[in-house]
Amino acid sequence: MKDTDIKRLLYTNLLCVFSISLSFFIPSFFLDNFSILETHLTWLCTCSALVTGVNLLLYLVVKPNVPSRRSSLSHKVTRVLKCCMYFLMSCVFLHIIFVLYGAPLIELVLETFLFAVILSTFTTVPCLCLLGPNLKAWLRVFSRNGVTSIWENSLQITTISSFIGAWLGAFPIPLDWERPWQVTPEGHLTEGIVLWV
Repeated sequence: MKDTDIKRLLYTNLLCVFSISLSFFIPSFFLDNFSILETHLTWLCTCSALVTGVNLLLYLVVKPNVPSRRSSLSHKVTRVLKCCMYFLMSCVFLHIIFVLYGAPLIELVLETFLFAVILSTFTTVPCLCLLGPNLKAWLRVFSRNGVTSIWENSLQITTISSFIGAWLGAFPIPLDWERPWQVTPEGHLTEGIVLWV
C-alpha cells in the first residue's frame, strides 16, 4: 500500500512540475512577443491556472483521501463554494501580509496580488484538494505530529517549503538596487514583486 502511495505521489508531483514548465511555453502560442520578463503578469496567471487545473484533475483521478459520506449534489456544490471562498480568503490574507511586510500598497498592487495568488495556488489549493474545507483537518495536519499519511506529509512539506522559498526569494530584494545587473531591458530598475523582509 505504501509503495503504491509513494508512486502515485511521485507521479502527481512530477505532473505538477510539468505543468509549471508548460506554463513557460503555452502563452507563446497564443500571445505575440511573449516573454516571461516583459509579460510576467500573464505568466503568473497562466502558471497559477495550470497548477490549479492539474492539482484538481490529479486529486480527482488519484483520490488520495477517503470520500465523504455525503454524496448529494447540494453537499458537493456547497463544498466547492467553500473551497473557492477559502482560496480567495487566502489570496487576500497573503496580500495583506505582503503589504504589511513592505510591498507597495498602491504602485504594484496587481503584482503583489498575483504573487499572493501564485503562493495560494502552491499552498492552499493542494490543502483544499486533499483535506477539503475542513479546518480541523488543516489544524491536525499542520500541528506537530498530526500527519497520518504520506499525502499529508507531502502537503505539509510542500506548503512550508513554498512559504520559506517565497521569503528567501524576497529577502535579497532591498539590499542593493543600484547595481547595473538589475536594470531591465526597458532601462528602469526592477522593483520585484514584493519587498518583504
